[in-house]
Amino acid sequence: MIGILDAKQATRASGTNPAVATHGAIALLNLEAQIEGLEPNATSSRLGVEERVWLIDLLALRGSILSRIADYERALELSRLLVRDATTEAAAFLARARTRAVFHRFRDALDDLDAAERLAADTESVDRERAAVFQGLGRYQEACAIREKDVRRCPSFESLGALTTLCAERGDTERAERLHAESVRRYRGVSPLPLATLDFQLGVMWMHEGQLDRAQDHLIAARRYVPAYAPAQGHFAEVEAELSHFDLAIALLIPLAATSDDPDYAAQLARICADAGYPDDARYWRERAAARYAELIAVHPEAFADHAAEFWLAAGGDPRKALPLARMNLEIRKTPRACSLLSRAIAADEAAGAWCVPQPNRRNPRLQQQTKGACNDSTGD
Repeated sequence: MIGILDAKQATRASGTNPAVATHGAIALLNLEAQIEGLEPNATSSRLGVEERVWLIDLLALRGSILSRIADYERALELSRLLVRDATTEAAAFLARARTRAVFHRFRDALDDLDAAERLAADTESVDRERAAVFQGLGRYQEACAIREKDVRRCPSFESLGALTTLCAERGDTERAERLHAESVRRYRGVSPLPLATLDFQLGVMWMHEGQLDRAQDHLIAARRYVPAYAPAQGHFAEVEAELSHFDLAIALLIPLAATSDDPDYAAQLARICADAGYPDDARYWRERAAARYAELIAVHPEAFADHAAEFWLAAGGDPRKALPLARMNLEIRKTPRACSLLSRAIAADEAAGAWCVPQPNRRNPRLQQQTKGACNDSTGD
């Protein structure tokens, strides 16, 4: 699909920026070189606080582009050591807040932001980080107030892009598209990585809306910017599978599932192989995904509860394992999608029970009422 798409069509459809000079492969090589140059001295006195923060952010960026959980974990560990070594530096706490938020440790991240504020961190910087945490928690109105204020103060690619991702997550599709076009228009950099990330977010938005053609446009654009962008390739494969292009979807997912330490690719591959009529392949990837999710839930339960629950509801085929994970996820982040996930887990668990020993009182009205109340309290509107 990528090979036959006209480049101008992809640019026009997604609002991409043809003026970006750096090819995605070169941008990734530059990123690798920067990390390799800093990593040997990551915990030594040879690097100042600013350089150590820069390394942490570079690792997190590489983790997001290449789906490397190990990079996120390394960034988290370096941020812990940085706070240990620089207890009076606000930048250290800001860096740790960002890495904790990646692992959905949102309360800890907010504590770090409070500490940075006490150390006289720039108020606008703290507010921007706080908005990201609020977004993760599903506190969309609070996040939006900060993002809107930032755009009014300085309508840059960064501020408009941040508001774009928030609108995309909330499902405010048309506004997200308008903001995306404006943010791209204001981009003055040469790296394709930020632009690819924005297109990816809009692609995911349209997938959730069920508009697969629009999702394809943005995911194709993200991969044009950065061909090795793993999440974009993985989601593009999911779209192809939804269109019953199973063999193409499988071909796109196999290299990701074989090399990434993120089990989501193996989970999707297991589901698609089963749908395509390849039961042996489905079994292999299902077992591989299950083992990796077990490892990650043991270490980072907050970060992987949602995807693990999705796995057990789909390819994993065990709703009873999905239910506690979906409940945990909703306790952490009261978003509409977390509510939907728990509702599906409850329904699947009850349906599975109907095939077991008869249990006339299996339905749990108290749990269902708690779920309904939590979802009604969500600020996703």
